[in-house]
Amino acid sequence: MFANGSSKTFLIHYAGHDRPGLTAELTGALAAHEIVVLDVGQSVVHEALSLGILVQVKDQSSRSALETALTEQAAALDLQIRFADVPPDALEHWLRGLKHQHFVITVLGRALRAEHLARVTAILAAHAMNVDRIERLSGPLAPENPSAGACVELAVSGDEAREAAMRAEFLAAAQELSIDIAFQRESIFRRNRRLFAFDMDSTLIQGEVIDELAKMAGVGDQVVRITEAAMRGELNFDESFTRRVALLKGLPEERVYSLLDSIPLAEGAERLMKTLRMLGYKTAILSGGFTFFAQNLQKRLGIDYVFANQLEIADGAVTGKVIPPIMNGERKAAKLQEIAQKEDISLEQVVAVGDGANDIPMLKLAGMGIAYRAKPLVRQSAPQSISSLGLDGLLYLIGLRDGDLALHAAAPHS
Repeated sequence: MFANGSSKTFLIHYAGHDRPGLTAELTGALAAHEIVVLDVGQSVVHEALSLGILVQVKDQSSRSALETALTEQAAALDLQIRFADVPPDALEHWLRGLKHQHFVITVLGRALRAEHLARVTAILAAHAMNVDRIERLSGPLAPENPSAGACVELAVSGDEAREAAMRAEFLAAAQELSIDIAFQRESIFRRNRRLFAFDMDSTLIQGEVIDELAKMAGVGDQVVRITEAAMRGELNFDESFTRRVALLKGLPEERVYSLLDSIPLAEGAERLMKTLRMLGYKTAILSGGFTFFAQNLQKRLGIDYVFANQLEIADGAVTGKVIPPIMNGERKAAKLQEIAQKEDISLEQVVAVGDGANDIPMLKLAGMGIAYRAKPLVRQSAPQSISSLGLDGLLYLIGLRDGDLALHAAAPHS
């Protein structure tokens, strides 16, 4: 405690064991004195309270009376209390800091260890970023269930000119540590997303429909080679897609539709979609795959919009052609914009998710573009990247907590 403190502006800090009603008692004591509250922040970690209140008093006698009363109260409540002067230059520095750009860093993995947090915070420190808040969004950071995830969200502030360099360092750290680090600007839209748009093959489902059809047609190796080259961005999508579909010529129609139940959903897809529907989000599939499979997913998952390629079938067999226009990267982005306009949704409120090169245009167009278990080219091009968790890990990126969802699931619904 600064017993001889003379500044009219000072910080009051409490620390100790938390309990219900404690904050009311502490702020009630403040209300009995003539003060101005400039800032307040509180956190509780495993019942350990940390409460800071920045105040101003009119004169030194007011401060002395306040310190005496609060010190006696803290002792009675078994709390530690200290008072720290905030001189005018420090107050001015704080006020300038309020104008800094604010960012949110989301760290995700199957488990999060001290080395992960150390690496993230070291990058922030190197770029003179101030950590304003740290919050756990998941269950325990070392979950017993190997299929569970761990997530911590950090709110930071600093110079926006450092953004590009930080993004590059976070990407390198994520790859080295086998975790995901999402880096977003804080804005009015971050917690107010309204539309999620997904690629289908290797995003919503665990595989490529065209590859599976090719195996049935006996041309699997040929199609896989073309697919991989296209996904790496080495081939024009329209050309590669036309070549792959041509190899399917003659495949019986009944064999095509037999594929509907044989490709599993991506990990976490059902939980993600159920949650998005519950929260009122619009959803879309924008796929370079086929409508017959996408429309089946639409019914299964409750998707609002589907745009994909129409595989031509005549006389009970695949003709080797697709009905134009082809759903390529540019068309995906155009359809994304079309849906947003129809629903009167700002593109800043759109989340786009994909894994291939033909997803890059829509990932860059959306307010949040996420490369999901994607090829290196796509991870480097997309604003965000997730590889360590299932699709439901996306819920962390819009600020949802596991605890909130668990409470909703447990609550009775009419």
